[in-house]
Amino acid sequence: MLPLSIALAQSPATTSTPGAAVSPQGALVDSAYPGTMVLTVDATDVARRVLHVRQQIPVSAGQLTLLFPKWIPGKHRPDGPINKLAGLEVSANGQPLAWKRDPLDVYAFKLEVPAGVSSLDVRFDMLTPTAGNEGRVVMTHDMLNVQWGTVALYPSGYQAGNIAVTPSLVLPSGWQAGTALELQQRQGDTLRYGTVSFEVLQDSPVYAGRHFKRVDLDPGADTPVMLDIVADAPKYLEYDEEQIEAHRALVDQAYKLFDSKHYDHYDFLLSLSDRMGGQGLEHHRSSENGVKPGYFSDWDSSVAARDLLPHEFVHSWNGKFRRPAGLATPNFHVPMDGSLLWVYEGQTQYWGMVLAARSGLWDKDDALGALALVASTYATDRPGLDWRNVQDTTYDPVISARRPQPYRSYQMSEDYYNAGALVWLAVDAKLRELSNGRRSLDDFASAFFGVDDGSWEVKPYVFEDVVAALNGVEQHDWATFLRSRLDANAPPLDGLAASGWKLVYRDEPSDYHKGVLSSRKAADYTASLGMVVSKKNGEAGSVRWDGPAFNAGIAPGSTLLAVNGYAFDTGLLDEAIKAAKADGTPIELVVKHGEVVKTVTLDYRGGLKYPHLERIEGSKDRLGGILQPL
Repeated sequence: MLPLSIALAQSPATTSTPGAAVSPQGALVDSAYPGTMVLTVDATDVARRVLHVRQQIPVSAGQLTLLFPKWIPGKHRPDGPINKLAGLEVSANGQPLAWKRDPLDVYAFKLEVPAGVSSLDVRFDMLTPTAGNEGRVVMTHDMLNVQWGTVALYPSGYQAGNIAVTPSLVLPSGWQAGTALELQQRQGDTLRYGTVSFEVLQDSPVYAGRHFKRVDLDPGADTPVMLDIVADAPKYLEYDEEQIEAHRALVDQAYKLFDSKHYDHYDFLLSLSDRMGGQGLEHHRSSENGVKPGYFSDWDSSVAARDLLPHEFVHSWNGKFRRPAGLATPNFHVPMDGSLLWVYEGQTQYWGMVLAARSGLWDKDDALGALALVASTYATDRPGLDWRNVQDTTYDPVISARRPQPYRSYQMSEDYYNAGALVWLAVDAKLRELSNGRRSLDDFASAFFGVDDGSWEVKPYVFEDVVAALNGVEQHDWATFLRSRLDANAPPLDGLAASGWKLVYRDEPSDYHKGVLSSRKAADYTASLGMVVSKKNGEAGSVRWDGPAFNAGIAPGSTLLAVNGYAFDTGLLDEAIKAAKADGTPIELVVKHGEVVKTVTLDYRGGLKYPHLERIEGSKDRLGGILQPL
């Protein structure tokens, strides 16, 4: 696709107007909802993994619609778990009231409030997943994750920020909890929090657990930053001071980058678990982070997880404080426009990798290994760019909602994350080139996200705001620069060379890549045979469209039974790939897919190929400067 003009860059596909969204329930009242909701969540039923909810909602006589949150901030799609709500009962003055679900909007419950009634009593249960195939597990015997947007109804017709609510949480005996909410009182195992808006409540989840530890990441600061850890067992809570210092350096490096704080305090909520589902979800004053239990205890093997906290922390500035206008919706029923997710998520992905390196959570080689994997994905594993572009993938949260895909390389999925990061690498390199090293994307971050220091009122932006801020750092035709990469049917890889580096392939993976494969228990033949294979059972988890494995008739979900006449083992496949390169020996595999077993021959002689970055001789090492601590 040819580069688009500035006029096309300003088309409705790439811009949004603040305040333009209208609720499906009609125009929203721009005033405070009368009264304060009271919400109590009983989270003690961990054996059956049920959250018991009770609400008191102030009302007046007449028709009322209660909504269950649908469009969830940070997920960019309508996936509020309405299917897990059960046992809904509404009463007033001790008498039950009939409700009826809207047939065209299953998240909406309609009822008639009788005369003389000023408050409704609402009860329901949230049946959280008991197994991973039902969705992300949020309750285990030892920990839980309460997302308030899944345990509350709210009245339609109002902005979420104008509805007041006083929440309480009942925990299993002796458990501790972390959250951005202000704890007003603890009576036994009942935690009573201060009154907040429903918008703030939804943005302030809780991690709680039997095995809990809190670590101060900015000792003595007026604006505290805490790491609240829950774990499957006490041994996973043990860490050494060097590990914590890297997390403290993350806070310091983020402050130097953004030159501001847009919260009164911040909590990293971190679960170390094989039992509760993994997670990475941003909030303004906290983040939900779920990784494997050995994050601290098996530090070397956790390298691939160590950019998660940097990524989610960056979102406090990029995505929560500064937010695309199409995602700054007034309540959780207004549809979201994710056209600028390549800024919201793409630049956050970039800064997450950069801050992981600057803080010491990664060393330089880790960062280079991670970037090599990203670059290789777009150099070899995205044939889908022949028919889609990075901009079009910003609609994937709604199109696919992260459901499994048979051929991700061809279908593509949320490529605005990593391809977006490559676009921002190109921007950073261009800024450094234009200014002869005096300015960089760091200056954009300070100017764009550092405004209104101390404020955490959402400040929306549109495409033109991004372009104007870049021009404020260094004059250039940034609209065309961005659109020519976002709208092209080609990978945005030019930032590597502009940064002084090139993608090469070797027959051994980088240490970072080894860490990724160790955590996933997989062998990665993406750049060679075009597939990833489980070391546990020989299953092909992904197969590149039109790659050697695909062309031999191997599909995702196939199980490799044998290689060159011997029972399958990834080590034997490695040797077969080497032999094919050395003397042309064909690679013969026995493959089972469903009820069919067949023998296939792979026409591949390129050897083992794993991505690495190498310096371009004689060029300026701009990437080295990008990764240096501030």
